[in-house]
Amino acid sequence: MTTASEERVPIARLRAGSPIEGVFACIRKDRMTAKTGGAYLAVELRDRSGTISARAFRDADFLAGQFDRGDLVRVSGRVARFREELTAELTSIARVEPGEVDPAEFLPTAYRDVEELDGFLEHLGREVYDPGLRALADAFLGDDAFRTEFRRAPCTRAGHHGYLGGLLEHTVAVATLAQETCNLHRRLDSDLLTTAAILHDIGKIREFELGAEITYSDEGRLIGHLTIGQEMVAERAARTGLDPDRVLALRHCIAAHHGADSLPGRRFGSPEALALYRLNALDASVKGALEHGLPT
Repeated sequence: MTTASEERVPIARLRAGSPIEGVFACIRKDRMTAKTGGAYLAVELRDRSGTISARAFRDADFLAGQFDRGDLVRVSGRVARFREELTAELTSIARVEPGEVDPAEFLPTAYRDVEELDGFLEHLGREVYDPGLRALADAFLGDDAFRTEFRRAPCTRAGHHGYLGGLLEHTVAVATLAQETCNLHRRLDSDLLTTAAILHDIGKIREFELGAEITYSDEGRLIGHLTIGQEMVAERAARTGLDPDRVLALRHCIAAHHGADSLPGRRFGSPEALALYRLNALDASVKGALEHGLPT
């Protein structure tokens, strides 16, 4: 996998008259008709530094067949100024093959330090003392491949924590709130609630795909992270030998963390499931307000 930033000037540093070369995210694609009646291609390109509109006048229909909106594309052309704004006149544009460039270079990332958040997650995992639940938590947190995906994953496509590292940030917040809630309400099963908080959104590592934008995978679109997460927990719980009643209680928390309406009986089956639902909603709603404004 190559690094796209090594071979291009970031959009924020482009100037009229300079070449534009390299890989960018294509976030808009339209076939347009000029006043002369000829077709041209209008696109919008993005990297982490900003966006720029671009047009291709020659071979518009041929070039349009080389990529789709949402692809990472390799372009060549020159920057110009049109109606007081920078635009790019392209001579070539084509899809970059999957795996050739890391899409993370074109997507927003966590505001907080991911290494620090990862350390907090390690600490929270050590706060689980029930041997069976601790073994299950360790089965995930001790898996390097899982941890790499988890650190990278967004929490949503465009809502709260909708950026790389967002899932880790949200999980640490919810698990921290769970610990504090258990200190206030000592009758709660701290081990169950903490484990549920750590694992409640693990299905999101398979719910999304990363490209020019964050999109749903087929599995995410058709099944969703609630079901995916339960399946992941059940699979690893079977390997660790966790008591079936504890597995069921944990899966119930995961199934209910968006509210009782997502359950067949439309009722919470445990105080821990109710607590996880409220704590998840608290972090999601506050973070959403800070990022996107208060709801109207």
